[in-house]
Amino acid sequence: MTAIHDHRIYLASRSPRRRELLTQIGVRFELLLFRETPRSLLEAMVREDDPTHKPSSDTPIEVDETPLPNENPEAYVVRVTLAKAQAGLQRMRERRLISHPILAADTAVEMDGTIIGKPENDADATAILKRLSGGTHRVLTAVAVVEADRVEHLLNINEVRFRTLEDNEIKRYIASGESHDKAGAYGVQGRAALFIEEIRGSYTGIMGLPLFETAILLRRFGYPL
Repeated sequence: MTAIHDHRIYLASRSPRRRELLTQIGVRFELLLFRETPRSLLEAMVREDDPTHKPSSDTPIEVDETPLPNENPEAYVVRVTLAKAQAGLQRMRERRLISHPILAADTAVEMDGTIIGKPENDADATAILKRLSGGTHRVLTAVAVVEADRVEHLLNINEVRFRTLEDNEIKRYIASGESHDKAGAYGVQGRAALFIEEIRGSYTGIMGLPLFETAILLRRFGYPL
C-alpha cells in the first residue's frame, strides 16, 4: 500500500487561489505547465516545496475559453474544465511524467443568462462591476479529475448579491489591480468582500475551487483525505 505522504496530484492551473485551497486541505500537488518556446509544448512540474523556483517563462495550459453559440453557463464551464483536464493529460504523456491524477477547474460568472468572463481592460472591468452592482449573479465552478482513460467532474453553483456600488469605490477597486484576470472582475477573498451583501453556496467555490466537490473527486481517485 502506498503511504499517504507519497500521494500526489498534478494541478492543471496556475491560479494562486486554487493552490492555496489545495494546500489548506493538505493535498500535495505539482503544477502542470508548459513553456512559450516552440520546442516545448509542456514544461513539467513546479514543486511546491521548492521556494527558489521562479517560473518566469511559464504560462498556463491554454484552452479556448470562447463560449459556443447558445451555450448555457453550466455546459460552458463543464466543457472548458474537461478540456483543461484532457490538455493536462496529453501534456503529462508527452513529457513522460510519472502518472498521477490531474485536477483542473474553471470558474464562470453568469447574470441574466449571460456569461461574464475576465475583463479585457480597466474600462471593461468598470462596466462589469457596474452591471453586477445592486443585483444577484451566479458563480459556477466545475472541477474535474482525470487519470488514464477515466475522467470525472462535478459542478458547483452559487449565488452572490452585490450591494449598490458607488463609482468612486469601483474606480479604487480597479486601481488596486485585484480585478485583473478574474471572472466577473472581482475576487471574493479580497477587497471585493466589501461589495458582497449575501452569499448562497460555497465560499471556496466562488474563490475558484469548491473544496467539498474537490474532496469527493480526489477520494474517488484514491487520494486519502
